[in-house]
Amino acid sequence: MQVSEQQIAIGQHLTLSLTSWGRLGEAMAEHQGTHVFVFGGIPGERVVAEVVRLHRRYAAARVVEVLEPAPSRVEPPCPYYGECTGCQWQHMSYSEQLAVKREKVSDALSRVGGFTDAPVSPVVPSPGQLGYRNHARFTIGPEGALGFVHRETRQFVRIDRCLLMHDGVNQCLTSLQGKCMETTQLSIRAGQETGDTLVQPTLIEPTITIATGQKSYLDSIEGQKFRVSSPSFFQVNVEQAAQVADTLRQHLDLKSTDVVLDAYTGVGTFAVLVAPHVKKVIAVEESSAAVADARENLGGLENVELVLGKTEEILPNLKERPDVVILDPPRAGCHPRTLQSL
Repeated sequence: MQVSEQQIAIGQHLTLSLTSWGRLGEAMAEHQGTHVFVFGGIPGERVVAEVVRLHRRYAAARVVEVLEPAPSRVEPPCPYYGECTGCQWQHMSYSEQLAVKREKVSDALSRVGGFTDAPVSPVVPSPGQLGYRNHARFTIGPEGALGFVHRETRQFVRIDRCLLMHDGVNQCLTSLQGKCMETTQLSIRAGQETGDTLVQPTLIEPTITIATGQKSYLDSIEGQKFRVSSPSFFQVNVEQAAQVADTLRQHLDLKSTDVVLDAYTGVGTFAVLVAPHVKKVIAVEESSAAVADARENLGGLENVELVLGKTEEILPNLKERPDVVILDPPRAGCHPRTLQSL
């Protein structure tokens, strides 16, 4: 049904009963035959929501008052919650967040993938709910301020401390706040265990007291240090990455005779962590910067073969048949040719 301005107007307050989750994590409701996606709501709640955007077939809104709260509703810990919109579910208990994520995966497998009764295990919780991220990319606003961009209004929101980032990132943020007029974007990385930092791009402002422009920094997982160059991908939650690696080793039942294919190796994270338990790891990566990092990160490991190239192009011509395949693709997922090769 097409949305009419006579039915709903931007700025209008609607009293809504929230019924389910939308595709992008908003709660859903219906008003006079129109679907309304509500930021800050939880299915089962009754709320007052302000309309912030109209589309041809739906409206977007945000909660301004909760009339009947869900049992899982909590007070968001972040003072910027709802402004920067980087965190969508801080109004909901962590246990409920994990349950909803499991539900979304199950729904995607059945509704989109066509898998009926696909088993989905409970989501493994992160050891830390806050203060875990080792990487932030900031937008530069007026007078060299660092912050994020509101996903709805696209307005700049100055951030003086992000609760998701660990102390190393926030310390750099404090040192750079209000001093970055010479750039429009800024990336900060920091190793929680190593204390190493990377700030890009290079800044020449004389009042800046910390080093910038580093080509790489050191981070660590399970005590293993990893060099990570500025353009390379690395897991933002190293404690959770350690749990992923442990899960891989347990459930893959790795043997000393196994050949493992790590199809999107990045800087070699999982290749390095499983290599001591198997005969050989074939690690494929298309980023030359990441491959250079991976080569450095291998250290004395002699049973890892690094292959530079796209996974979908390498796999059809692979001479060895792997016993185990590790797939950790980018957000876009695996190329169809990768899946066909497997």
